[in-house]
Amino acid sequence: MKPAVLDYARARTLDDALEWLAAGDGQVKVFAGGQSLGPMLNLRLARPAKLIDIRHIPQLRAIEADSRMFSLGATWTHAEIEDGMLEDPTRGLLPFVARGIAYRAVRNRGTVGGSLSHADPAADWVSTMAAIGAIIEIRSAIAPARSVVAHDFLRGAFTPQLAAEDILCAVQIPRFSPDMRWGYYKVCRKTGEFAKAIGACVVDPRLDICRVVAGALNGRPLLLTRTAAALQQDGTDKATALVRDEIEDMLATLDVAHRQQLAVAVERSLAQLNDPWRS
Repeated sequence: MKPAVLDYARARTLDDALEWLAAGDGQVKVFAGGQSLGPMLNLRLARPAKLIDIRHIPQLRAIEADSRMFSLGATWTHAEIEDGMLEDPTRGLLPFVARGIAYRAVRNRGTVGGSLSHADPAADWVSTMAAIGAIIEIRSAIAPARSVVAHDFLRGAFTPQLAAEDILCAVQIPRFSPDMRWGYYKVCRKTGEFAKAIGACVVDPRLDICRVVAGALNGRPLLLTRTAAALQQDGTDKATALVRDEIEDMLATLDVAHRQQLAVAVERSLAQLNDPWRS
């Protein structure tokens, strides 16, 4: 299969890319690694008139950090995070998640920003960024720059809060303390497949952060607030006991097997909080 005929341009600056997008009347797409867009082009599920290559834009590789936040440029690849080529403010969570994404060939080219922009609910970064409370930075040539909380970034499956002229430029990640603990578990039929269910939890008492997330749904990840409150106040045993009830209450219309998978994923992520190597 081959893509439909299209034009190609390589942007050297972020402003160039934004201007081309704004002038494209919705018929222009950007790509960096192309691991999501490439197959869609080949299947002709996407037929843009023009592709803009943003891999070589320095602003999208920028790393900025202060005592509270760490800003990760959108075109850093999964493999670079896996290999520790940049600072990790999450005490091992980001490299752990990156190692489990698809296969090494995909990780070598796929980017954090591209994965989030594709907005597949089963993608690892979607649930991970919701669990850590990341903030998505978005730029446009025709509107002010804006920030969106990662949990709210998905309007629905494959529908991010991005207009046709927008580019996801960076992800702001909290700089966690040495007290941080985390768990991450996904249910897959085989290695490399998208998850059937994801459980993610992050606890940092010093920053008063405690989140429990169920992911790989039909839209944005689900924040399990009752489970998180129990985890913060009473510990993992009480939190684990609440998982199934909260999932049943909030996802009553979901298939029984899928609810079971979600419950198992979240429970196993909570169990990982007690692993000494994660703290």
